[in-house]
Amino acid sequence: MKKTSPQPAKNKFAPLLLKWNNEKNTRQMPWKGEKDPYKIWLSEIILQQTRVEQGLNYYNNFIKTFPDIHKLAKAPDATIFKLWEGLGYYTRCRNLIASAKYISKELKGKFPGTYDDIKALKGVGPYTAAAIASFAFNLPYAVVDGNVFRVLARIFGIATPTDTTEGKKIFTALAEELLDKKQPGLYNQAIMDFGAVICKPTAPLCPQCIFNKSCLAYLTNQVAALPVKEKKITIKKRWFYYLILEYKNETAILQRTAKDIWQDLYEFPMVEAANELTVKKILQTAEKKNWITKNGYELVAVSPLYKQQLSHQLIAGQFIRIQLKKKSLQEKNWIWLTKNKMGKYAFPQFINQYLKEGVQSQVLF
Repeated sequence: MKKTSPQPAKNKFAPLLLKWNNEKNTRQMPWKGEKDPYKIWLSEIILQQTRVEQGLNYYNNFIKTFPDIHKLAKAPDATIFKLWEGLGYYTRCRNLIASAKYISKELKGKFPGTYDDIKALKGVGPYTAAAIASFAFNLPYAVVDGNVFRVLARIFGIATPTDTTEGKKIFTALAEELLDKKQPGLYNQAIMDFGAVICKPTAPLCPQCIFNKSCLAYLTNQVAALPVKEKKITIKKRWFYYLILEYKNETAILQRTAKDIWQDLYEFPMVEAANELTVKKILQTAEKKNWITKNGYELVAVSPLYKQQLSHQLIAGQFIRIQLKKKSLQEKNWIWLTKNKMGKYAFPQFINQYLKEGVQSQVLF
């Protein structure tokens, strides 16, 4: 990319940013200014790969339910997963539980106070460790998240892809160079806020930007082209066919235990396929698994097609309601429960969508 004069002055970056933060930043979040490392850690784990608007209620509910690390560590895993339900990326929740138990038991509730010790916690990478270290302990570590990548790429005209090893090194080094070492927490929050409200991914507010006289992307009409990402996401499509097996007033569910999406959440017995299946084929598969017998059930209803887009996967499928004449005892890990007890278990959003819509969404036979 051809750079034009004037060049951005690195020594003026932090002062200008902090001036904007002090005079014009009106972005409100409940954890801003927070010094309790437990609350900061909780907010950062919740916000990993999650929009602030979506994570806000989850943060408030977690703080209300588990006001300190000991209460979170002592809570049953199922209770925590239920509170996390719908937030997605459930590995974060498992890491949250593991780290809470470690801090509560091994560290006697005292949150790690150094960057390296924070980074050693499960589910904590360089960005999260820098955020906690700077916000809670005022340690001089620069955060480098999507907002920071975007701000730095545009202002300094960096076309190196952010998702490459070289790109990460370049942006991390620049972020550390620009960091206000005396006020790292305030600076880090300011640059993330700036990226969220001014230097936005689309429709950035360039005329209002305090850097527009020196921003290389703005001066060369490259704002929409930066930052650059090299890798393209490959989407895998999976078909999930759930059997709602009912016997009298009870329905069978089971817990997902494999290291896959939605691990530790609950679901109905499911037939997975690489391609779309007919109802007849699904029922034949269920018979082979001995979940149903040829003349031992009644097909009640089949739902329309449901879909859920995950980061690297597209889940599609249907829900097939079956009334059993005799309870299946084939699977020992199944749980049979009445509908009024369903709410105690954490289900994937894919299933919750079906449960909320209920019989109105079903094609009755």
